[in-house]
Amino acid sequence: MEFKMNYLQQEEEMDFMPIIPLNENGTEGADDTPIPAELPLLPLRNTVLFPGVVIPITVGRDKSIKAIAESYKTDKLVGVLSQKDSNVEDPGISDLVLIGTVAKIIKLIKMPDGGTTAILQGKKRFSLQKVTAEEPYFKGQILVLEEELIADDQSFDASVASIKDLASQIIQLSPNIPTEASIILKNIENPSFLIHFVGSNLNGELMEKQALLEMNDMRQRAEMLLKLLQKELQFVELKNKVTTKTKTELDKQQREYFLQQQLKSIKDELGGDSNDREIQEMKKKAEAKKWSAAAKEMFQKEIEKLERMHASTPDYSTVYNHIDLMLELPWEEYTEDHYDLKKAKKVLDKDHYGMHKIKERILEYLAVLKLKGDMKSPILCFVGPPGIGKTSLGKSIASAIGRKYVRFSLGGLHDESEIRGHRKTYIGAMPGRILQSLRKIKSSNPVMILDEIDKVGKDFRGDPSSALLEVLDPEQNNAFYDNYLELEYDLSKVLFIATANDIQGIQPALRDRLEIIDLTGYAVEEKEKIAQTHLLPKQKELHGLEKFSFKISSPVMTHIIENYTRESGVRELDRQLASIMRSLAKDVALKGKIKATLSVKDVARILGKPRYSNEIYKTANMPGVAVGLAWTYVGGDILFIETSLSDGKGDMQLTGNLGQVMKESAQTALTYLQSNAKKLGLDAELFKKKNIHIHVPEGAVPKDGPSAGITMMTALTSAFTGRKVKPYLAMTGEITLRGQVLPVGGIKEKILAAKRAGLKEVILCSQNEKDVQEISPEFIKGMRFHYVKTMQQVLDLALF
Repeated sequence: MEFKMNYLQQEEEMDFMPIIPLNENGTEGADDTPIPAELPLLPLRNTVLFPGVVIPITVGRDKSIKAIAESYKTDKLVGVLSQKDSNVEDPGISDLVLIGTVAKIIKLIKMPDGGTTAILQGKKRFSLQKVTAEEPYFKGQILVLEEELIADDQSFDASVASIKDLASQIIQLSPNIPTEASIILKNIENPSFLIHFVGSNLNGELMEKQALLEMNDMRQRAEMLLKLLQKELQFVELKNKVTTKTKTELDKQQREYFLQQQLKSIKDELGGDSNDREIQEMKKKAEAKKWSAAAKEMFQKEIEKLERMHASTPDYSTVYNHIDLMLELPWEEYTEDHYDLKKAKKVLDKDHYGMHKIKERILEYLAVLKLKGDMKSPILCFVGPPGIGKTSLGKSIASAIGRKYVRFSLGGLHDESEIRGHRKTYIGAMPGRILQSLRKIKSSNPVMILDEIDKVGKDFRGDPSSALLEVLDPEQNNAFYDNYLELEYDLSKVLFIATANDIQGIQPALRDRLEIIDLTGYAVEEKEKIAQTHLLPKQKELHGLEKFSFKISSPVMTHIIENYTRESGVRELDRQLASIMRSLAKDVALKGKIKATLSVKDVARILGKPRYSNEIYKTANMPGVAVGLAWTYVGGDILFIETSLSDGKGDMQLTGNLGQVMKESAQTALTYLQSNAKKLGLDAELFKKKNIHIHVPEGAVPKDGPSAGITMMTALTSAFTGRKVKPYLAMTGEITLRGQVLPVGGIKEKILAAKRAGLKEVILCSQNEKDVQEISPEFIKGMRFHYVKTMQQVLDLALF
């Protein structure tokens, strides 16, 4: 039930508090104006006029204005009928109900805005018999329906009393209805008017009010009104209960949610919201996704949560971004592999020279994939010095097998959330870099390069290398769990290729999951071919010289490699060639031409004097100096071991930034020499009278490892015996106290370093012979290798 302040609206939008006539019985006999058989008809929207009730309306439709004006000039009577559908703007006779109320126009008021307001008082019910005119306004023949007088009926009187009580209760429970309304109810004595007055104010459906009006039996009308009032009372009580409970329980978040729901309802009334369109698009995208049951369930929960939210809430963007990630990830979307092994080999050979072991491994993988159709991808790890093409080889592999390529740099990574992602509740949370990469390239089986895996950091924020254990385990990565996604994702089809310079920098548990493939440095001959086939054409194109015909001959290129670079890879060589190209570009700009062939003199003019020289290794040194071979993470290198004796008490001093293992090798060599002094023709007392100083030049560079053992032994023996070490000779191997020579690693890099330095002979442990045989004979042409088992053999070969 709803009482409101008396304000005026158009007849199609009625919402008012009816005015009570001063004489309740005026409807029945106070006004004896006869009701004609034909009346103008006035359609009303959203309301029903009851006999005795006074309502104000603002007349807006043309037909209604004409009908009101015409009636006001004559008997001031008009037939009021309600519209069946309030949405019809221009109703016809079929849109109107057949039973209405004869109304008297009490007064017409001209409003300031030019409109007309009519105050109508309901007189008697009528039934529309026939429509006599539709223009300029509706007119029809009517039949007045007389009300039955009820006297001395206790049941009816009880119903009327109940109506008053129920109406009073509703007024008391409704905060928007003034309390004066209950006083008005108590003062209404006419039962018929009471039923009409309460029915008019009832907060119910239009058709329920119309049904009330259409009832001829006043008793039935009272019974129906009681049912409607009881229903209204229950609703008001429930509303009050919910409101009271809400007021006590609502916290800030619930209050915001309640207001947002109201705002959403308002927006729906105004024509919907743009967020709805986005949500519908998301649902449409989701239909095409090949999701697991868990992913489907999570999407449904998240989308339902999003529908309940408003875009201005803080959590909206969190849920939206999470759903967006789910939709953009390539769930079971794979590119088709190319199984043409010959073509794949051709692509690999074109992009990279050499590297036969890796190429064979990739072709084996493709062959198995071709036969089986499906298999878990291997987890490869390329280990080798910088600049030899480990990373670019990954891109070449992706091209050869027809997969997408993505590179993920691990160098300096120190937060495990970069791998697994952050929990989405954090501000600025993001998925891990693995899923970000897959989202970007739209494929679940790319070639993913994990670059510099040996340089992963570790601090208080976590250990990323431990997080990589799950990613790089073929038995686990089919259910990789990302903290942001909060779902398992299948990484088993991704071909992971890790690169590293030093395998010792990789955590042991992680190293165990990798298939290590060693990449060694390039020989001079390999560098020359790489320069002619790859580097030179690339630099010509970068410097705009591809149209000019000139060449660098093999001897000149070899001269550049040997005298201006000292590396395992080709990066420095690439930079030197870039310097030459810049100089030639300047010649073109100034002179308009360049020489057809570059000579050694031209190279010296452009690059300056040679930076490296091999002359130092070619001369016979003084006694106590031997040449060793070392392995560093940038490739092989040459080490001089210098030993000097001076009068003293037999103390030994080691300098040159040596590590603990290298110092122990020197101590082992000295102990062996002392225990075999007679055998070597040395006076044992000499060790007590001479101080020994062992120095390894380039003191700024840290050095460690056991491979300089035989070199230190040779240098000590040379210093004590006075015999010189052969020129052009280098050696590498670990020594024991028994005088045995043990094998060491990095043989290819060390031998290539000796070759670059112009050394002719190398002494190695006999067990390292297999490593030498893996090197292409053309790269070690002109070198002689001595394989030994004991220290005595080393001394016999090295000293003269």
